[in-house]
Amino acid sequence: MAERSAGLPSQRQVIELLDGEFARAGYDIEDVVVDAGARPPRVTVVADADGGLDLDAVAELSRIASTLLDELDSAPYVLEVTSPGVDRPLTTDKHFRRAQGRRVELTLSDGSTLTGRLGELRGTTVAVVVKDGARGAFTLRDVDLDSIAKAVVQVEFSPPSPRELELAGQTGGET
Repeated sequence: MAERSAGLPSQRQVIELLDGEFARAGYDIEDVVVDAGARPPRVTVVADADGGLDLDAVAELSRIASTLLDELDSAPYVLEVTSPGVDRPLTTDKHFRRAQGRRVELTLSDGSTLTGRLGELRGTTVAVVVKDGARGAFTLRDVDLDSIAKAVVQVEFSPPSPRELELAGQTGGET
C-alpha cells in the first residue's frame, strides 16, 4: 500500500473521472498536476474554454471536481481548479483560437521575434496584427504555425486601439 505515494489519485484517474463532466459544462482539462510532496498534498486541475474562465466557472468546476473526486478512496489533499497562466505557451490550434485578440510574443523558428495581436486562425496560419511604420498604422501578417517555435500571451496594462482590435477580428468588448 505504501507504493501509492500518499494515496492520492493519479493524473490519469483525475482526467478520466472529470473529463466528461467538464466537457459537458463546456470546458477542457488542459492539465492535471498531482503534488504529493506539497504540504498539504495538492491536486491542481487546469481548465480552459473559449472565452476563458471567470470566477463563477471556477466555482462550478471546483464543485463538480470535488463531488466526483470525493468518490475516490484517497488520502486528504487540497483541490485547486484554475485557468492556465498568462505565461503558458500557446501550443495548439485551440490555444491560438482562444487567444485571438490578445497581444503575443512569437519566437519564430529562424530565431527572430514578432510581437503583435493575434488575429484569426485560418488552417495552418494565424493572422498577427503588427505595427506598420512609426505613424501607428497596423497591418496583418500571416504566420505559418509551423514556423512558430514559441508563442506567449503578453500582459497588457492599457487598452488596445480600436483599429488594432478590428484587424484582429475583435470588437472592443471581447478582450
